[in-house]
Amino acid sequence: MRVILIDATFELHHAQYIINSCDSRFRVVSAGRRFGKTRLAVLECLAVANEGKRAWWISPTYKMSNVGWRPLRQMASRIPGAVIRKAEREVVIPGGGLVAVRSADNPDALRGEGLDFVVMDEAAYIMPEAWIEAIRPALSDRLGRALFISTPRGRNWFWDIHRKGGVEPDWSSFTYPTSANPFMPAGEIEAARAELPEIIFRQEYLAEFVDSEGAVFRRVHDAAILQPLEQPLEGHQYSAGVDVAAAVDYTVITVLDVNTREMVALDRFNRVDYPVLEDRIAAAYAKWNMIGMVVEANSIGQGVIDHLHNRGMNIIPFTTTNTSKHGIIQSLQSAFEHGQIKILDNPVLVGELLSFESKKTTSGNFTYSAPEGQHDDCVMSLALAWYAVDRAQPVILFGA
Repeated sequence: MRVILIDATFELHHAQYIINSCDSRFRVVSAGRRFGKTRLAVLECLAVANEGKRAWWISPTYKMSNVGWRPLRQMASRIPGAVIRKAEREVVIPGGGLVAVRSADNPDALRGEGLDFVVMDEAAYIMPEAWIEAIRPALSDRLGRALFISTPRGRNWFWDIHRKGGVEPDWSSFTYPTSANPFMPAGEIEAARAELPEIIFRQEYLAEFVDSEGAVFRRVHDAAILQPLEQPLEGHQYSAGVDVAAAVDYTVITVLDVNTREMVALDRFNRVDYPVLEDRIAAAYAKWNMIGMVVEANSIGQGVIDHLHNRGMNIIPFTTTNTSKHGIIQSLQSAFEHGQIKILDNPVLVGELLSFESKKTTSGNFTYSAPEGQHDDCVMSLALAWYAVDRAQPVILFGA
């Protein structure tokens, strides 16, 4: 396939050109953030429509479809005679060609249309049923083609189809890190490497399918769907877990809604004086209508707890030992496994959860910790918050 070059600003970089030049019917592209996946795929959709054919852009959700719709609309506006149907999220090219943006929230709604080309955007986040039951049959009568683009999400179905490349007929696969985009500043990539947990950097910037077989927590991505709440909800009550740290380690405050068991806030900071640390904890306590806050009592924690008690706060001390840590980690592990908890879609938090590991000791017991050189402050704060929620009983507020 050759893309339609609307003007010189839409020329492809080398890695994009290699993907675009591949003649395989099904191409699977695992690439890092800001590689240029979306730009390439939009141009290919327009190239198909320019031939009078039908192309669909499929995103995991309606909200995520904005990622494709915005550049599609912008690029199509430069094509003479193109009609942009904003309400339908469709572009019609002179000659009858069509590009339509759809979401995979409801796979059944994708049935029934014959297609020449489809882009499965962020394919790792789309349920495989959308491809198997709806999109693949829609390509059959026209011998349509498909382009799967995504950053990895562990070894799920996107990993399965990526492995088809070079093995099964009609399939080709590509893997490119963010650095393959020559227009991406190298300093940005190195900054991300320094800031993000290793497992997240490898997945999001190196496009690696990270093996999470030894992970303590499962279904983390399924739970990480929330955005921070700005203010408490009327009639709701909250509990928090605080992992207190000294020096360069991080103090983390995690707030959970006792009524819904959803995470609403995360505050992670380091290199502050003790009075500032205590004020920050006190501010969270006051803001979120706390009915309980569990604070780790180890190290400097007990001194912080004493000061907070003197300020009239209901603080529950928690002394971390191998036994007590085992208990709260297993409780949190069960919450993820059974879909009982929803957390913020925060890359640091998700990265810590995915990399958190257990090791078997010579005595046959298990210890839990982050890999050497990494942090688990967010994990421990969340485990303490979940412990706080388990202890709390929501009070029925009359008139709420």
